[in-house]
Amino acid sequence: MSEKFIISSAYSSRKAAVKAAIIEFNEHTEILGAAERNVIKIADIKGEKQTIKSFKTPNILNQIIYKFFRKSKAQRSYEYAQKLLTLGINTPFPVAYQLNSTPLLFKKSYYVSKLIDYDLTYRELTKDLEIVDHEAILRAFTRFTYSLHKNNVNFLDHSPGNTLIVREKGGYEFYLVDLNRMEFGAMDFETRIKNFSKLTIHKDMIKIMSNEYAKCSGENEHKIFELMWFFTVQFQNKFYRKNRIKKRLFFWKKKYKSRLTKSPIE
Repeated sequence: MSEKFIISSAYSSRKAAVKAAIIEFNEHTEILGAAERNVIKIADIKGEKQTIKSFKTPNILNQIIYKFFRKSKAQRSYEYAQKLLTLGINTPFPVAYQLNSTPLLFKKSYYVSKLIDYDLTYRELTKDLEIVDHEAILRAFTRFTYSLHKNNVNFLDHSPGNTLIVREKGGYEFYLVDLNRMEFGAMDFETRIKNFSKLTIHKDMIKIMSNEYAKCSGENEHKIFELMWFFTVQFQNKFYRKNRIKKRLFFWKKKYKSRLTKSPIE
């Protein structure tokens, strides 16, 4: 098994410690998030809290693709984070990444970044509409998204859990995470508005974001709202249709798992 390890020049003096933390990934006990596909753990490296994201080993086809034709998710996360920071867009500082592979197949990858002490994510805004500064955060978030678009950043995973929100004196700071799916380049009006489609199903929140985006862009507020709501409904329909298809195609997995976990005397 060969390894490719890249570390930021800012952390070059801690190279051995960061590499050791990746090797000892299974020993770290503090898990961040749900850990459904990829697992994120928190490690103390030379007195600084950092996150290590272990990406799930891809299927056999993608093992070939990532080995020979496409950059891994870990490498893209690292490089996109660097690019965002050069644009003045917040994201946890990219520390390092590591790729493990055989001569023919890609296997595991890890991405290390600095831990951000945040107050909430956009997801909390969708679950608790009574947050005291709910509208203020939502408007600030919309301005932040507009700044992404002005910088030609299309964050394809612009979804509720992927923006960390830090309350600062007199305002808010936003940090993008889960960066491996991004496009850079000028976006037309519809592409920019479609970028909001995965965020919320609450029409009142969309009205506020439409109003604020109109203020930022100078575009017609009614046109923005109608388009934002259209793309939201379209995404929701596609999401639930995809889930229904998955349940039909993979129903046997659920049955198989239930048999494995069922008591032999039942």
